[in-house]
Amino acid sequence: MSSLTTSSERENSTPRFVVGSRDDETEFLGSNMKTDETDFFEDDEEEESPPERQIVVGICAMTKKSKSKPMTQILERLCKFEYITVVIMGEDVILNEPVENWPSCDCLISFHSKGFPLDKAVAYAKLCKPFLINDLDMQYYIQDRREVYRILQEEGIDLPRYAVLNRDPDRPEECNLVEGEDHVEVNGAVFPKPFVEKPVSAEDHNVYIYYPTSAGGGSQRLFRKIGSRSSVYSPESSVRKTGSYIYEEFMPTDGTDVKVYTVGPDYAHAEARKSPALDGKVERDSEGKEIRYPVMLTAMEKLVARKVCVAFKQTVCGFDLLRANGHSFVCDVNGFSFVKNSMKYYDDCAKILGNIIMRELAPQFHIPWSIPTEAEDIPIVPTTSGTMMELRCVIAVIRHGDRTPKQKMKMEVKHPRFFELFEKYDGYKTGKLKLKKPEQLQEVLDIARLLVVELGTHSDCEIEERKSKLEQLLFPFPCGRYGHFSGINRKVQLTYLPHGHPKAASEDEEARRESSPSLLLVLKWGGELTPAGRVQAEELGRAFRCMYPGGQGDYAGFPGCGLLRLHSTYRHDLKIYASDEGRVQMTAAAFAKGLLALEGELTPILVQMVKSANMNGLLDSDSDSLSSCQHRVKARLHEIMQKDAEFCEEDYEKLAPTGSASLLNSMTFIQNPVEVCNQVFTLIENLTSQIRKRLEDPKSADLQLYHSETLELMLQRWSKLERDFRMKNGRYDISKIPDIYDCIKYDVQHNSTLKLEGTAELFKLSKALADVIIPQEYGINKEEKLEIAIGFCLPLIKKIQLDLQRTHEDESVNKLHPLYSRGVLSPGRHVRTRLYFTSESHVHSLLSIFRYGGLLDENKDQQWKRAMDYLSAISELNYMTQIVIMLYEDNNKDPSSEERFHVELHFSPGVKGCEEDRNVPTGFGFRPASAENEDKKADQGSMEDLSKEKGSNEPDCAQQKFPQPPEPVGIQRRSPLIRNRKTGSMEVLSESSSKSGGYRLFSTYSRQSSEMKQSGLGSQCTGLFSTTVLGGSSSAPNLQDYARSHGKKFASSLTYKDGM
Repeated sequence: MSSLTTSSERENSTPRFVVGSRDDETEFLGSNMKTDETDFFEDDEEEESPPERQIVVGICAMTKKSKSKPMTQILERLCKFEYITVVIMGEDVILNEPVENWPSCDCLISFHSKGFPLDKAVAYAKLCKPFLINDLDMQYYIQDRREVYRILQEEGIDLPRYAVLNRDPDRPEECNLVEGEDHVEVNGAVFPKPFVEKPVSAEDHNVYIYYPTSAGGGSQRLFRKIGSRSSVYSPESSVRKTGSYIYEEFMPTDGTDVKVYTVGPDYAHAEARKSPALDGKVERDSEGKEIRYPVMLTAMEKLVARKVCVAFKQTVCGFDLLRANGHSFVCDVNGFSFVKNSMKYYDDCAKILGNIIMRELAPQFHIPWSIPTEAEDIPIVPTTSGTMMELRCVIAVIRHGDRTPKQKMKMEVKHPRFFELFEKYDGYKTGKLKLKKPEQLQEVLDIARLLVVELGTHSDCEIEERKSKLEQLLFPFPCGRYGHFSGINRKVQLTYLPHGHPKAASEDEEARRESSPSLLLVLKWGGELTPAGRVQAEELGRAFRCMYPGGQGDYAGFPGCGLLRLHSTYRHDLKIYASDEGRVQMTAAAFAKGLLALEGELTPILVQMVKSANMNGLLDSDSDSLSSCQHRVKARLHEIMQKDAEFCEEDYEKLAPTGSASLLNSMTFIQNPVEVCNQVFTLIENLTSQIRKRLEDPKSADLQLYHSETLELMLQRWSKLERDFRMKNGRYDISKIPDIYDCIKYDVQHNSTLKLEGTAELFKLSKALADVIIPQEYGINKEEKLEIAIGFCLPLIKKIQLDLQRTHEDESVNKLHPLYSRGVLSPGRHVRTRLYFTSESHVHSLLSIFRYGGLLDENKDQQWKRAMDYLSAISELNYMTQIVIMLYEDNNKDPSSEERFHVELHFSPGVKGCEEDRNVPTGFGFRPASAENEDKKADQGSMEDLSKEKGSNEPDCAQQKFPQPPEPVGIQRRSPLIRNRKTGSMEVLSESSSKSGGYRLFSTYSRQSSEMKQSGLGSQCTGLFSTTVLGGSSSAPNLQDYARSHGKKFASSLTYKDGM
């Protein structure tokens, strides 16, 4: 059997592309079939006279590859070369005929795939000696990942740190594997989780990624695409025990892989796609093809492409790039690969291959041919975005979501075993030690148990007190809800005190003489993100898409799709940072899941998308190491709040010199702080008494509370607060008030089914006290607030400054290649997003800097004054509080002009609490409807005016209450439809029937074009919370209508959104 044309036919015909058979005929040509039954793809242009000698290019590959759409498209174009004829060898010939019967050719394009007889192809090449486009011997190496990595290393190409585990009886020295809970050691090389485990055979696509216990553990199992899945999450954390593998360091790529396709050493086409390890869902277009977008390679990456092409002797070659930490790493070389669905690539590929073939063979065939002088790599021409201002940067600082109550216990320890532990983990280097790993916590537990046993034989009063403290140290550890050792739930901090713990002035003088060194042990537990917190974070992420301009094309009319399209087309430089607290990291992962419409577990998203920001105090702070200013502030707070009398004018001046409206309201409500503390203490005693009675009731013994807590654990929470709140001298420890409010808020919101008496009153009183204590702990007067804020936030403020700088020349991010991008109107657009997830302290501090840092003078700027009045009326920065900075650029303005850039500052105090407070301040919502509307409105400077303006039935004042089940219910995921229209190359959501205006802190871009006024760029985007789950939003009437029309009862606390 043969599927070739004879030499005489070639001499008497136009250039042709000869294929084994038509798709609708027999699969392969039989040996007795005539050549006129073969498909010919002839050049449409008529030739004056056919050439006397043709260069025959043979295609030797499995039919699935040789007749694929990319190959067909490229070969059709290759036939346009006057002196080139293409012959495709049939699969039956390749598999069943000896190589002597294979058609002869002058140039061979042959490559291995499943079932391909590479040995026969090598023998054929030795027999006929054609010019090889892709070297055949090197294709053996490409099938072995060990050889691929060896060659890459020899060429000096960056690749992830790796080690090879060869389970070969003949080479036992290469089979040393030691597996720990959070690491593996391979032949002496240690790989902490997350790490990657790859089979040594490149044909085996079952690659596993193992995650650390701190992120939830388990593994992501990658495989060759099946339908719309390319990986699946598994709870299995142990590595495979059979087979040989490469273990390598996991590279954080922000959820993006880059596939590079070379055609010769001087041409490389790159495409980005969603990493299969992220959630395992393959993004496909309307035709069912995986969505990929062409991106530009940096100069260094182009050099890497050249090296890979030359080192593996593969003219047409695909390989995978990982862009991580500002560098690019090669993690796989695939050999012969084509780009799919890119006409421009097909043109380029055929042109380059034709030129390579002609350059090599034309001289020996005496064919007149000269090398084209035109450049093959066309220079990139950036596009402009028209006259509209373009969103350049979005920066958000966000507090974590709803959590279990944080609990903390401090004690001074002097036992030698604690000092040995401190030294074992290098605590003396910095004088501080943080223990989070399970084995470390187990050591602390063992020491505490030993000491409890030692002290058990003594009856001394002081020893009894120490024993009681140690027993408190033990109770967070037993198996149960808080029993599993996970650094995400608890930690122990040890601080070296060279002269012992300083005693308070009210303590015994004798105790103060103690000066021997000691360790301050601080145990923290609880504070775990709840299911409600995850829902809050995910829904806020989904709603946050609407901070961006709307979609276009197929995405028109879907709020939030603008961001999804921006991100999916790799024009979005997104980085997510989180402090090292587990609740903060999980909030960031859940937010990313909602923002980017991801699926599946949070662990893979956390590991790949969220960067730990525990560097230079960016988002973490040691709350147990207070500055001298904080010590002074706390001492004054304690002094004022211990006064057993009604607040007088002097107290108001001392405690509220900034005149904060919420602070003055709380002080007016409290009147006598000691009297309120007495009431709070009595209510706590009553509460613990009720819980004890419930525990004695057999019906309630096994009662499961929210998030699997038990009545016993609930009693331990409140009993500890009861013990700690009122000290021995009868005074109250004011520092426990935030903890009391934390606990009662949690129980009122999540455990209301217990129907405990007095909880509403305890909530109201403790909130009033907390509304004074919590904000004032960050400074009482403006100078103190700024000093403390700078201590917390200086690294973050510097980082935000860097984020706001222009990013046009930033080569470390994915950028779309304009020439290869189909269906993207503005490939030059590039938006930088930086999301910082942190705790309450950083949010308070950042707000203090904005309020008191002299940004604008509220006496001269009415808009700024309204914003400051609003902030003054906010009593609590609740879960998911956000501060958002948005930077816009008008490319039509002079770069030095003040009108070139425009900055907006947005704020939301987060989820709405469970208090029945009709006087909660309402802001103006997210974004102004238009400048004209603002001019028509009356003076909106006061909160009273605002509350009168908005009727209770208007959507932006929705005050719905939803019942709180123990776990979140199903959530409707669809977005409501809003029409949009495009202005220039910007995607702009049109204004609809909203009555809520927006509120910007900055008004530098006051002269808006008429188009801008009409559209109110993004004015109908939803607020920072989606009503579908989280309740009312002051700027999301469409989402509220949508929620009502679907009649859903959603789980979570009511929220409101106030924009500035």
